[in-house]
Amino acid sequence: MAIYTLARTELWQGRSSEEKLYLHEKVKFADLESPELQLQEKTVAILGYACDAGVSRNNGRPGAVDGPDAFRKQFSKLPNHLHYNAGLVDAGNVECKDEDVEETQELLADKIVLLLRKRVFPVVIGGGHDVAYGHFKGLLGYTGKRKTIGIINLDAHLDLRSNEHGNHSGSPFYQIGMESKAQNFPFKYMCMGVRSDSNDRSLFKTATSLGVEIIPREVFAIHRREVVISQLQKFITNTDYVYLTIDLDGFSSAFAPGVSAASPVGFSHDIVMEVLKVIISSGKLLSMDIAELNPAYDVDQQTAKLAATLVHRTIHSLPLR
Repeated sequence: MAIYTLARTELWQGRSSEEKLYLHEKVKFADLESPELQLQEKTVAILGYACDAGVSRNNGRPGAVDGPDAFRKQFSKLPNHLHYNAGLVDAGNVECKDEDVEETQELLADKIVLLLRKRVFPVVIGGGHDVAYGHFKGLLGYTGKRKTIGIINLDAHLDLRSNEHGNHSGSPFYQIGMESKAQNFPFKYMCMGVRSDSNDRSLFKTATSLGVEIIPREVFAIHRREVVISQLQKFITNTDYVYLTIDLDGFSSAFAPGVSAASPVGFSHDIVMEVLKVIISSGKLLSMDIAELNPAYDVDQQTAKLAATLVHRTIHSLPLR
C-alpha cells in the first residue's frame, strides 16, 4: 500500500530574521488531501517520494526512503531570494508501505496531476529513481498524450531495465518507452552523463531501439560545454514540455557520496549548472525531481546539500513573479 503524509514542520529550521531571509521563514505547509486546499499560482511545491523498495529490487543499497527529509533539513537553511509574490509550500510525502512500489507510483502520479492543475511547479525529492515513472505518469495525465514531454535525465545509468519482475529504480524509462508504443504517445528521452561501466550492452541496445539520445560522461563535462548545450537545445526544440530528473549517483562521489551506487568517476556540478540554465531559459520546464538521496551513506550532509543547492538554483531562476 501507499500513503500520503503531511510535512513535518520541525524539519524547517535555520537562522532567524524579520525580513524572511531564509527559506524556512518563507515556506508554508499544504495538505494535498484537504477539500479546502488552496494554492496560489507561481508556487513551488516540495513533495517527498519516501520509497526505496525499488532500489532494493534493483540490488541497490537501501536508505533513500529518508532522502526527502534529509533534503528538507538542508534546503530550509538556504537564503530566500524568491519574489514576495512567489509561493513555497511543503506538500508532504508520498510513502511506500509493504514495499508496494507500484501503488506508491500511482499515488505520486495523482499528486502531480493535482499540483499541475493548481498551476504549481512540483519539485519531487526521492527516494529511488522509480520516482520517475510515477512522476512522468502524472505529467502525462496532466498534459495529455498529444503533447511531447521531453525527459532529460542527468544520470550515469540509462535506467532501461525490464520491469518483468516488478517496477524498480532501474526500470522507469523502459516502462515509459514501452507504454509510449502501446498507447501511442511520443517518447523523447535524453540521458546525460551515461557511463559504459554502469550499463551493459543490452541496455545500450534498448536505448538504440527506443531512440534515446545519449551524452556520455566523457562529453558531459564543462570543457565540452558547447557540444553539450548544442545537443541539449536541439532536443528541447522538439518538445512541448521538459521534465528534468536528476539522479544524484551520476555525480562523482567527491560531490555525492550519499547515494545507492556511488562512483568517483561521475560528473561534476559545474556542467549541471550550465544545463540548468539552458533548460530553464527554454520556458518549457514543467517539473523536476531529484532521485537517490541516501542519507545513510552521506558524509557531512554533503549530498543533501548538493540536492538542496540544485533545487535552490532552479527555483530562483524560474519566472515566479
